Amino acid sequence: MEAILSAHEQLASHSNLSLALADVDKTIALLESARESVASKPSTAPLALAKLKQPLKASFDRLDDDLKDVNKALKSYERALDKKFKAVALPTASTEVMEEKRLLVLRAIVMHLLREGRFEVADILVKEMSEGGKVTEDWFQELANWQAGDGDTSMVEESQGSKLQAKFTQMYHVLSALRNGHDLSPAISWAREHSQDLALRGSNLEFNLARLKFIELYTSEDLMSDEPWEGPMAALEYAREVFPGFGARYGKEVAGLMGSLAFPVGEDADGSPYSSLFGNGTAWEEASSSFTTEFCSLLGLPSTSALYTAVTAGGIALPILSKLSRIIAATRGSWTSVNELPVETPLPAGFQFHSVFVCPVSKEQGTDENPPMLLNCGHVLARESLEAHARGKTRMKCPYCPGESAPRDARRVFI
Repeated sequence: MEAILSAHEQLASHSNLSLALADVDKTIALLESARESVASKPSTAPLALAKLKQPLKASFDRLDDDLKDVNKALKSYERALDKKFKAVALPTASTEVMEEKRLLVLRAIVMHLLREGRFEVADILVKEMSEGGKVTEDWFQELANWQAGDGDTSMVEESQGSKLQAKFTQMYHVLSALRNGHDLSPAISWAREHSQDLALRGSNLEFNLARLKFIELYTSEDLMSDEPWEGPMAALEYAREVFPGFGARYGKEVAGLMGSLAFPVGEDADGSPYSSLFGNGTAWEEASSSFTTEFCSLLGLPSTSALYTAVTAGGIALPILSKLSRIIAATRGSWTSVNELPVETPLPAGFQFHSVFVCPVSKEQGTDENPPMLLNCGHVLARESLEAHARGKTRMKCPYCPGESAPRDARRVFI
């Protein structure tokens, strides 16, 4: 990377195009002057063009000199990049796995389009899939059932996304108000409407929106008013109306907000012990992100698109898989494991959705065919290890403690 950084610094120091632009402007001025001269006296056109030839050639020569250092630095940078990142063929993979899960892939694409607000594109895609026979009536029925959410399966004709589209339209209306207009009213109304569901989830969204509204009122400045305490008084009235409902759960936070009313805000807020409440520059973006998460959670969806997550995780793992493919091809090896990769593929914490069970006996990861099984004593083994240890007996001793149990009493563990 040192060579790339050095080439990048060289390119940055030699990429000044001001001289070249100045010479271009001079060339344009020279041509315009010649055109005006010919236009005013057409009879002098041959003489004007003859006089223009040498200055024009000199102008182009100056341009070449101006760009010579830039081109040299650019070529050096390209060579450094080519040397570091050598072109290799990407690993090819069979599409059989994707074909087996074709309906899930189509559903993920439709859901991604709806989440991104591409409602017309989602409608067209679903119609084309229906007309082309790529999906069956059962697929539409399943999508309609999921969208209804209340067991209503009578409206199969709405299975092209109308119910879900309406919900995501509402989400984008609220997000647009938050991000573009800094308007909390739609988000607060939605949070109040779903207050019980949010409370059951342990969500802080409703209080965080109320707190942001309090801060907005407190720090607002009416240019037409000469009353300096108009903002704090509006915040106080809002607090009296809203905060009593949050006192039981957010008593400490409410007390801090009410205490901030005794101190100034703005440029004089540095001496206030509550100045940290008003200095969060990312508060609106955090509110938007929190609202998206809670909205999708109430729909039974993750906060990010499944398609986006899968493609991003695949992009992160691609260099490792590419190297693995080259090694296998060079050594003429084979990949015998179907359900797991032969190499570790580290992913960020945001892409790790469940823990992986490793059998303490066989040291193998649990799979759907070989799931973890819980013994009566509390220890967990893989099913194949359990069957091998039992050897067909009705009772067996746990390999990790003196306890005995019947293999048939072992229960599957879902992690």
